Amino acid sequence: MQKRPPIIAVMGHVDHGKTTLLDHIRKTNVADREAGGITQAIGAYEIEHDGRKITFIDTPGHEAFSKMRAHGAKVADIAILVVAADDGVKPQTQDALKRIGEAGIPFVVAVNKIDKPNADVDKTKNDLANAGVLLEGYGGNVSWNAISAKNGEGVGDLLDLVLLAADVENPEWDPDATPSGVVLTSKSDPRRGNTVGVVIRNGVLEKGSPIATESASGKVKMLNNFLGKNEKSLEPSSPALILGFDTLPEVGEIFYAGGKAEELASEKKEEKVREARDPGALESEKKVPVVAKADDGGTLEVLEDLLERMREEYPIVVVSSGVGDIYENDVKMAESSGAIVVGFNVKTDKAAVNLAQTVHVPILSSKIIYELEKSVRDYAKKLSPDDIPALEVLAIFGEPKGKERVIGGKVLLGPVKNQSPFEVWRGDKQVGTGKILNLQSGREDVQEAQAEEEAGLLVECGEAIKKGDRLLFVEE
Repeated sequence: MQKRPPIIAVMGHVDHGKTTLLDHIRKTNVADREAGGITQAIGAYEIEHDGRKITFIDTPGHEAFSKMRAHGAKVADIAILVVAADDGVKPQTQDALKRIGEAGIPFVVAVNKIDKPNADVDKTKNDLANAGVLLEGYGGNVSWNAISAKNGEGVGDLLDLVLLAADVENPEWDPDATPSGVVLTSKSDPRRGNTVGVVIRNGVLEKGSPIATESASGKVKMLNNFLGKNEKSLEPSSPALILGFDTLPEVGEIFYAGGKAEELASEKKEEKVREARDPGALESEKKVPVVAKADDGGTLEVLEDLLERMREEYPIVVVSSGVGDIYENDVKMAESSGAIVVGFNVKTDKAAVNLAQTVHVPILSSKIIYELEKSVRDYAKKLSPDDIPALEVLAIFGEPKGKERVIGGKVLLGPVKNQSPFEVWRGDKQVGTGKILNLQSGREDVQEAQAEEEAGLLVECGEAIKKGDRLLFVEE
């Protein structure tokens, strides 16, 4: 076994200075002109402090960190919990503590924004104590340092604490082990194809090796380090950008290279063959993935209990749960896992609303638990609509005029009535809404069309309806 550099995740509440801290560390240690945008593409970068390497994970909202339970992946060795001295412990601070506890990793605390006139370090220590975090010199053994990420005060001392924690943790790797690590970013680049950012945790990853996760496979055609430089091989704790996946893997998945990757790819191929032979089996097991948010630990328990009870009727799977309002990161996580966001007694950030509309992620939120239960039930019913009038789109005619479109389709379940509002569903996602302006059957205007009938529709819809979409005619 050989020693490797520690991998660090920086966590905390929104606006408490996580990004400012990471930016300060990166700009101090890594010239921007060298790194370019590659550190963002990979989601991680290396620095040197006192002659020792440290890897920082820099993925927005730490999607990988949040999803590691589902995939059994350990992303970081140590966490830095950032708490603003002018704001104290907030819901996302508590959520970060929960994630750190689930990961079973040590952490140090950075009390940030000490440059602010209203900074109160003692109050912040009290807040942390009330949240179960007892700092050194304050009745506990959690290392901490006061910093200003804005001007760099105390950041060097904070990195010293990180290296001390790393000495205790002593992360190691096996040169003979199967190369493996965690997917941090997963994007389709119009010029380069599927680009996947990873951090290596064991073994030596080599260019040309087969590579696979549970959901995707391929071959390492290009291997870039965190500065964008081509490499033939990289050792553990190294951030890397990989080109060569046939399809995009999920953020948070464990990847394997070499023989293990070939085994995974072979198993996946056999599974697809079985699914092709029995398409009905998949249809009957459609999941309803959920990202759950609530305003505190108590209400989150209520929400999780509700979703658990509903599993008796619907195949609900909670992919993530946390305390705090709904932010962009929650929507990003829902998008990556095909989930909906369910919020109990929380607000939704405007940026999260805009992103959800763009990527078609439903957000179901209410301050009344019974209303929320009804919304989730209604959504789950639409995935397997046994009693909701529906039409399958078979053809699109002509060019749209503004929001007006002419389509043809077959009624799956009737009756479909003229002037009815509808939802547009593509696979398991609702992608738009609209209304029938005129309904025809056999080239004649009609007031309704029955099951198995083919119909022509003039509709008003802001979404570009596609062949294969389903229109569900739900009550307003």
